[in-house]
Amino acid sequence: MSIFSKIMRGEIPCYKIAENESCFAFLDINPKAKGHTLVIPKKEVDYLFDLEDDEYIALQKFAKKIAEAQKKAFNCKRICTAVIGYEVPHAHIHLLPSNSMADATLSGKTKTFSKEEMAEIAEQIQKYLG
Repeated sequence: MSIFSKIMRGEIPCYKIAENESCFAFLDINPKAKGHTLVIPKKEVDYLFDLEDDEYIALQKFAKKIAEAQKKAFNCKRICTAVIGYEVPHAHIHLLPSNSMADATLSGKTKTFSKEEMAEIAEQIQKYLG
């Protein structure tokens, strides 16, 4: 079982953004930007492109909904997406609020936020989920 499955099942705490019948979104604990969110399918699949077509489409639609809420919450120019897939064997999409190309990276330093700040960031995004 992947760490993401344990997070989704509540075995490991997280700052949950949203979930539906097939997808789950939560804040990255090593964020590259304020509001850096991970979107995963509830079905544990290692590689994004191994999802069935309907599962892949559902994940992308769910990610779009989260990205739209992030854009409103943080008044940024774009929400950048990244799919790397090596660090955790569970398909996932990174959603990174950004205002420039310099913000659109998963390398470099991570941001540090207190538990209270992380909870507030999650609430900011949730406020814009209709």
